[in-house]
Amino acid sequence: MTKKLCGTNYPTSICFIVVNEFCERFSYYGMKAVLTLYFLSYLHWDKDLSTAVYHAFSSLCYFTPILGALIADSWLGKFRTIVYLSVVYVIGHVVKSVGAIPSVGSSDVHIALSMVGLILIAFGTGGIKPCVAAFGGDQFDKENVSERQKFFSIFYMSINAGSLLSTLITPMLRGDVQCFGGDCYALAFGVPAALMVVALVVFIAGSGMYKRNPPQGNILLEVCNCIGFAIKNHWRSSKNGPKRKHWLDWAEEKYSRCLIQEIKMVLRVLVLFIPLPMFWALFDQQGSRWTLQATRMNMALGDAFIIKPDQMQMMNALLILLFVPIFDLIVYPLVGLCRINLTPLRKIAAGMVFAALAFGAATLVELNVVKTVVDPAPSGSCLLQAFNLAEGNVTVKIPDSNLFPEPIQYLQDPPQYETLPLGTSSEELKIQVTYSGATSVCNKTFEEQKAYSLILYSEATGIQCKLVEDSIEKSQNGNPLLRFLSTQPEEMNLTVGDVTFHVPSGFTMSPNKAVERGEYPHVSCGPQSEKCSHFDLGLLDFGASYTVVLTEASGKLVARTLEDVKANNVHIVWQIPQYVLITAGEVMFSITGLEFSYSQAPANMKSVLQAAWLLTVAFGNVIVLIVAEGAGLEQWKEFLLFAGLLLGVCIIFSIMCCFYTYVDPDQLDNIYLAHSGKDVEVEDDAEKKKYNGVDLNKTAKTTRL
Repeated sequence: MTKKLCGTNYPTSICFIVVNEFCERFSYYGMKAVLTLYFLSYLHWDKDLSTAVYHAFSSLCYFTPILGALIADSWLGKFRTIVYLSVVYVIGHVVKSVGAIPSVGSSDVHIALSMVGLILIAFGTGGIKPCVAAFGGDQFDKENVSERQKFFSIFYMSINAGSLLSTLITPMLRGDVQCFGGDCYALAFGVPAALMVVALVVFIAGSGMYKRNPPQGNILLEVCNCIGFAIKNHWRSSKNGPKRKHWLDWAEEKYSRCLIQEIKMVLRVLVLFIPLPMFWALFDQQGSRWTLQATRMNMALGDAFIIKPDQMQMMNALLILLFVPIFDLIVYPLVGLCRINLTPLRKIAAGMVFAALAFGAATLVELNVVKTVVDPAPSGSCLLQAFNLAEGNVTVKIPDSNLFPEPIQYLQDPPQYETLPLGTSSEELKIQVTYSGATSVCNKTFEEQKAYSLILYSEATGIQCKLVEDSIEKSQNGNPLLRFLSTQPEEMNLTVGDVTFHVPSGFTMSPNKAVERGEYPHVSCGPQSEKCSHFDLGLLDFGASYTVVLTEASGKLVARTLEDVKANNVHIVWQIPQYVLITAGEVMFSITGLEFSYSQAPANMKSVLQAAWLLTVAFGNVIVLIVAEGAGLEQWKEFLLFAGLLLGVCIIFSIMCCFYTYVDPDQLDNIYLAHSGKDVEVEDDAEKKKYNGVDLNKTAKTTRL
């Protein structure tokens, strides 16, 4: 007999299932939240490759549920499938965490471990996805329908609670905890791995209480076999055989009319699923393109709190928890009062529109974000700025160029990089420098599409110049970049926050390093600490690149901070509207879509439509993968492209819906029972009729989109 929770009709076993789901979703979303930045900052991939691999992983996670359903229904059953694939899941997390430890091996080893880990995680999370919720539903007796419905609400809340907490916590583990000399990705992946171990242990702990239904064969496999047989039989018999009303009728030689009729009903819904992947192509970019956008924004929420770029993903889970009751209790009833028949298909179409509007908002944000970004030089050109460290004005002339028309003042902060045309991919130029009436020539070699700083300083022999190659890209995690240029004859080590810089002597630039955003009124400089009393670097802000020039005045070292790349000036709160719009779209699209597909399929075909729904997510991620690697567009243009594509798909979907006729869910159950050989009696005032041989068209509602 099933054990019940005290004073309720809820089986005790569901506690273990809900906790298991919470920990598993924490594990999955926590790992995924930092994944894009891991590719960028740790594996040093570019943005397009990072986005492509992120969405390839997401796609695989939604292809593998079909495999999990086949294993559970045809072989192992739900319980053993969940246990075995959870072990695979844990191994994937452990391998992924080990791959984030720098001392493990070379970059190739890190990449190999990361990819193996992600593949194992995809098989684990995807494999158990169709099993856990269904296994929870199996725990209820048939008479406890209301309790089972409430269980699914609790189950859904546990998913979003796990998602919310993980997307808040794991970015903090990544950025606020330092290990191996940088962001602690090993810990950010290790904690989700530990939560997955907890999920597995909790699930196994309840094994003595579970109600386990034996495998009863996989209806999805049977559907595929029936369709395949119909196509093959039609191909063989199309010339000589009799005409048939529907191509699926060619399967009647092997399969029952009941199954064929049910597949016809399912196919009507599957046709409507064809445009749906485009919505997911936009929705799942919250963890890739939108996170990358956040790295180029101002993330300070007042003086006390700084949000991480990968933490913004928590907005979706938070808003879902708020929007679901708001839409059910307020929005939909208000729309009904306006006498608007908001059918499921209309909700899905409205969800598409909201997602497109979200990407329109993201486009506007991106257009302002890129104003602080230094564009790379075009082919046949390079970028150049000049630092004057000579104590007087310096005039610079470059052949066939009017790059610096005005004299450059001492320690003047260059306003921006200037584009220097080159005749070839690499060219040596004679730079004429005039200082204190004396002119000298510097021969320097420039390469196309690179950025340089020209350092001008004076010595006893006259004016000198050095050419330093610069990095103009903003840091991948939003932190400012810093380098030092010393005018002193001795080397020194400087510590800014937790980062140590080795500053060479003789007007030589130190390498760029990322530091935490903040005020730096004091800098430690080791043995020369008495000379560093005037080291006030000021505010080092998000996304900026700074050059700190060290000079001497009255026996003290003085720091002058110059801004090479401007700080991010668009605040992170401007991302909130796009999250609000995409989440509103999700509530109308995703939740309604699941309800629609469930209501429009016979009882034994609901798992088929569930699998098809998950496949729309997988194909949506494939679309992003293709565009990210193939389009090569500026980010704002790519956002606009996705918004336009979704609006176009929404129009096509709306036209398709005009030809769809809703089926009454109650009639579907009657049809299923009738075709199963059971007599179903229906009251009809005059007589009782049997549903053997039901005409689908007579059971359909006339409501359309």
